[in-house]
Amino acid sequence: MNPGRRNYRPFLRGLQLALRASVAAGVAIALAQLLGLPHPVYAFLAAVIVTDLAPSECRKLALHRLVATVVGAVCGALLTQLLPAGPLAIGFSILVAMLACQLVQVPDAAKVAGFICGIIVLEDSAEPWLNAFFRFVETTLGVVVALLVSYVPKLLNLDEPDEESVRQPAK
Repeated sequence: MNPGRRNYRPFLRGLQLALRASVAAGVAIALAQLLGLPHPVYAFLAAVIVTDLAPSECRKLALHRLVATVVGAVCGALLTQLLPAGPLAIGFSILVAMLACQLVQVPDAAKVAGFICGIIVLEDSAEPWLNAFFRFVETTLGVVVALLVSYVPKLLNLDEPDEESVRQPAK
């Protein structure tokens, strides 16, 4: 086994992930701007959060991100209409969104749902449902771009077995 090669594997994996995330983010924000979406930042955030080297893991992250966005957006839009804007409303809305994720049995989506909900309540928009709709559209755009990038072949296949593990033991 070449010990130097093995030491570079984590770095090369990280490099490939960074390249995929940066491409997905760049494409997502460019498309969001091209479409005239109000907050393209959510498209690139979703692309980075969902990006993974394995398409199966990317799909799993994508599903969690979309569920979190729906829960957070709905809670945020509802609570914006019910609560006066301020720190207590934001804190309470995050609590509600995170607990809603527990109730619908998607605990992995709870933090992102709380984040999305808190942002919508913080913005205190006169049209919270339109605001929530655009968060969903922007997030979906980023998720779709990340999923497409996950299917681009890796630059290097780092999952091949080490030379030593392939060798047969001496008899």
